[in-house]
Amino acid sequence: MRSKTFYLFGLLAALAVTLLSPFLAYREAQRRAYETEAELALAYARDVGHRTDEAARQAFVGIGRIKRAGLTDCTPEAQALMRRIDLSSTYLQAIGQVRDGVIVCSSIGSTRMPLGDRTFETAAGVRVYLHVPVDGMGPDSLLGLERDGYAVLIHSDLPVDTSGARSGISIAIFHMDQPANSPPAVARGAVSPHWRAHLRDQRAVTFVDDTHLVAIVRSTKSATVALAALPASQLHEREKANAWRLVPAGLAAGLAFAAAILLLARRQMSIAAALRYALRHDEFFVVYQPLVNLQTGRLVGAEALLRMRRGTGELIGPDLFIPIAEENGLVGKLTERLLSLIARDIGMFLSEHPDFHIAVNIAAADLHSENLPSMLDDFLARSHAGPRNLVIEITERAFVDPDLARRTIARLRERGIEVAIDDFGTGYSSLSQLESLDLDLLKIDRAFIQSIGTGAPTSQVVGYIIAMAQRIGLRMVAEGIETEEQASFMREHGVDVAQGWLFGRPMAFDALEREYLARQAEIAER
Repeated sequence: MRSKTFYLFGLLAALAVTLLSPFLAYREAQRRAYETEAELALAYARDVGHRTDEAARQAFVGIGRIKRAGLTDCTPEAQALMRRIDLSSTYLQAIGQVRDGVIVCSSIGSTRMPLGDRTFETAAGVRVYLHVPVDGMGPDSLLGLERDGYAVLIHSDLPVDTSGARSGISIAIFHMDQPANSPPAVARGAVSPHWRAHLRDQRAVTFVDDTHLVAIVRSTKSATVALAALPASQLHEREKANAWRLVPAGLAAGLAFAAAILLLARRQMSIAAALRYALRHDEFFVVYQPLVNLQTGRLVGAEALLRMRRGTGELIGPDLFIPIAEENGLVGKLTERLLSLIARDIGMFLSEHPDFHIAVNIAAADLHSENLPSMLDDFLARSHAGPRNLVIEITERAFVDPDLARRTIARLRERGIEVAIDDFGTGYSSLSQLESLDLDLLKIDRAFIQSIGTGAPTSQVVGYIIAMAQRIGLRMVAEGIETEEQASFMREHGVDVAQGWLFGRPMAFDALEREYLARQAEIAER
């Protein structure tokens, strides 16, 4: 049932990924299109802002030069200076003296030029004339700036004549001292006065309305903002171009990921089905890893390890089939099969060697099973073994519920069966829990053993574990011993028993029996 649920979940996940991937790819296409077009619009707005600031700078530098010269009337000397200022400036069309809104003399002569009535005054005391009427020029051609009795005329196209402007682009300059929702001071193309309100207190902003993608940039040198707006149709065209590239790739990636999810789900189901098949067709076997007394060298026991071999000869490791068994409620059947296979392998060996024991791992789910004590009783009866011939190893991660663990351990100890905590240091147990669980043995995880002599931070942990176990009266088994240095360290620190490749790899029981007899004979000859 769990595997079917997992497969259904995987199917739904695969469907979600398949549908979601093209959607996310399209959203990415939109995001990239917006970023590209917004950056382009910002570039135009910054260029316009730079041109506006430069035009204003040249205007006020020119007015300053005339004031410093002290030429207050339209003398030939004053007009000559005006002409020099005009010729040396790239943005100024004319500069002249103003009286009552009329240029009375300028760099282009003594012809009087009214500045017009569409005007506003800035907080800095500059009067801005939005449309200066000049014969022979369009009504919106010239912009006037007046300060201290002098005015500068600027062609309104110069600040907004940004190089390489894309077709359909709208460009504008607003002065922040203009009334809200006023038309821009200078504009080219369709510009809404309401766009300016989007800037608020920001340095720059981009946004999309119904018709345009708009960028607005505030000047750092004056109270002006520059605006550039691209047609929204160009944004949509770029979105489509991006989508043609990204959506198929996103769909392909989604399908690949969905296939991987389904493959994993099917593999989970297939392994679960394979487990059930293996239980029915006896595809499990047991290997035994020797446990050696570090002081005498005697072989005092073995850890029984369940293995699975498919009918095709394929070996499936316990790191794969045990979690699947736990997920699918099959771990109890595996424990029962393990005990059955051990009893078949050992025959009368345990009854003939009462000092030898077999260590059997049980899973966390076995702690919840009412059948565990009866399974162990049945094993002892079938093997004619005594309780001391059996050690039950419970992983530390099974002690998440200490009360339940305590009750299960008590039932085992009532039968005279010893209990070991396995993989100590990798799970949830604390020292106080260990003291309350009434254990017999502590198995030191191989991760701590392998760090001995390496200088790694974990190399110090094993000493603390040994001292703790000795303080609360636990015998110890060291796992994963591979070198004589590791064995010597354990021996010198009072560890009783060890297992690992230094003493022997997992083997069939008949090979273990031969190893046991050979060691016994060797010890007897000493």
